[in-house]
Amino acid sequence: MRSPANTEGRAAKPDYRVYRSRRPWLSRGGDGDGLAALRDGRRREPRRARRRLTAGRVVRWLALAVVAWIAISAVAFLVSAQLQQSTVSGAANSALGGAGYPLWSPNTILVLGSDERTPETREPGAQAGVGRADSIMLMRIGGGANSRLSIARDTIVDVPGAGRQKINAAFAIGGTSLAVRTVEAFTGVDVNHVVVVSFENFPALIDAMGGITYRGGCVVSRINGGFRNGGYTLRLPAGKSHIDGRQALALARTRKNECNRREDDLTRVRRQQKVIAAMRRRLLSPAAFARLPLISWRVPNALRSDMSGPTLLGLFGALAAAGTPESRVLGSANGVVSQDAKQAAVQRFLAG
Repeated sequence: MRSPANTEGRAAKPDYRVYRSRRPWLSRGGDGDGLAALRDGRRREPRRARRRLTAGRVVRWLALAVVAWIAISAVAFLVSAQLQQSTVSGAANSALGGAGYPLWSPNTILVLGSDERTPETREPGAQAGVGRADSIMLMRIGGGANSRLSIARDTIVDVPGAGRQKINAAFAIGGTSLAVRTVEAFTGVDVNHVVVVSFENFPALIDAMGGITYRGGCVVSRINGGFRNGGYTLRLPAGKSHIDGRQALALARTRKNECNRREDDLTRVRRQQKVIAAMRRRLLSPAAFARLPLISWRVPNALRSDMSGPTLLGLFGALAAAGTPESRVLGSANGVVSQDAKQAAVQRFLAG
C-alpha cells in the first residue's frame, strides 16, 4: 500500500475525454470516415465536383427527348398497324405493281374514299355495305416525286366487264380490285399501292391532331338530311376556320353547297385536296408533335391498304418530307373527258 506522502509528491494525471462530432444532415460523408482512412494510412479521395448546367447539355437532352418521342410514335404506329391490319383482297394485290420503299423510290398510290354508310343513313345516293368511291385520287410520292391527280367521281369511263359507267361505280361493282384496274385502264398509269379511307374512323384521326385549319369559301351543307333528319349540318364562314373531325368529314363529303349552288363535283374534289393539305400542315406543326404518339396510333385505324406497317410508315415519312403539290383535277361538268385533256393531265402527274 502506497503512503499518502508519495501520492502528493507526484503530478496529478490529466483527465482525457473524447468528443465525437455528429454527421451533418444530408451529408454524403462524415469526418469519421476521413479519420478512419487516415488511421489506416489511406489517402482520402477528393469529392467530385457537380457538373454545371450548360446550354450544350440542355440541347443534348432536348435532342434525346425528341428522338425518344419520335421512336415511341413510330412504335405506336407499327403496333396499331399490326393490330388493325386489314389488307385488301388477293385479287387487288395481284392487280398492283411492285415498287421500292416509298421514302426513296417513286410510288403511285391510289387513294379511295368509300361512301359506305350504315342502314340508318338517308343521304341520297349513299349505299350500305360496299358503296361507291366517294373520292378518287392518284398520288405520286417518294424519290423526289410529289404530285396528285384527283379524278372526278362522275367521270364516264369503260369499267372492265361492266361497260360504260361512272368511274366511282367500279368500286361498288368489283371492290378494290376493279377500281384499280379501271383507273389504270383509264389513265394508263400503273398503280403500285392502294389506300381505302374509312369515313367511320376519319373524324377520330382529325381529332387526334387537335383539328385542322381550313381556308376556303363559305360552306353550308346538310349531310344525311341535316340535323333535322338525324344527319349533320355544316356551316363554315368564308376565310379561315379551325374545324374538328366531324366537320372535316362533312366538308369532304359536301355535294350541295347552299352558299354557292353553282358548285359542281370538280369544286368538291378541289375542296377534298384542301382538306388533305390542311392535314399535312397540321402534322408538321408543333401542336401536332406534342400529340404525335396518339396521331400515330390513330392513322392505321382510318384506312386499309395492301401496304404493311413499315411501308405505310415510309409513305407518311415521304409525305411529311415533300411539299404541298399543285392541286390537279381530271374531269368535266358533263362527265366526259377528251383524250387530249386526259393525256396532258397524266403527263403532268408523272412529271411531278
